[in-house]
Amino acid sequence: MVELRKRPAPPPSAAPPSKKKSTAKPKAKKEVSPAAPTKMENGTSAPPVGSTITLAGFGGEVQTHDETKVTLAKLVEDSKAGVVLFTYPKASTPGWFIEQGTTQACLFRDAYAPLTATGLSIYGLSNDSPKANTSFKTKQELPYPLLCDPEQTLIGAIGLKKEGNKTTRGVFVVDKQGKVLASEPGGPAPTVEVVKQVVAKMGGSSDADGLGKAEERAKGEGEKAGDKRSAEVAADVADEADKARLDRSKASTPVVS
Repeated sequence: MVELRKRPAPPPSAAPPSKKKSTAKPKAKKEVSPAAPTKMENGTSAPPVGSTITLAGFGGEVQTHDETKVTLAKLVEDSKAGVVLFTYPKASTPGWFIEQGTTQACLFRDAYAPLTATGLSIYGLSNDSPKANTSFKTKQELPYPLLCDPEQTLIGAIGLKKEGNKTTRGVFVVDKQGKVLASEPGGPAPTVEVVKQVVAKMGGSSDADGLGKAEERAKGEGEKAGDKRSAEVAADVADEADKARLDRSKASTPVVS
């Protein structure tokens, strides 16, 4: 009689290793502010282009070259479309600095008519004294006021203050509503080019021949809106255009002795 043997039961399968739960906390996502300040080349911060600043109290109080106390809010209020501030290190320093400062000031002087044709007001800004800036303005025959900011409250607010009570050359443009249209450091020619681009976006032109375009735009807006203030702006622009054309005409007319 054959005896049937039972096969040994297979060993129980090993249980799968249990997964250890991670105790590490998930990394928090960094929040990026859409209105982060613009970092200038000198490491300081400036209001970013496209942001809107609160004009009241911004930059404190400064003086014009004739010692009149003013604020940025007041300058913007008195302007037709906004304010251009171009900064320079010194008005009367011998050597390279004065050459650069004179070049920058004279570029804004020579392009004054087209740069102001859409209603922007131009101001030079430094930490010089009223006496130094008055001498600089007179010598270079500058058609715009110069602002004196020895405490660098306004210079610092627009991000163009350097260590050691110094000023970085640059430009800052703000419109009537406090919107920042331009804010950057740069040399004499680049700072003028920045303002030309702003003027072009406002409907003006980057050269003297474009005064007519800005004049027509201002007149058209005045007629369309029927606004007295717009009509006054158009008249002012027309006067500036006529004066610029007359100056160019005089310059091109030969003197007969």
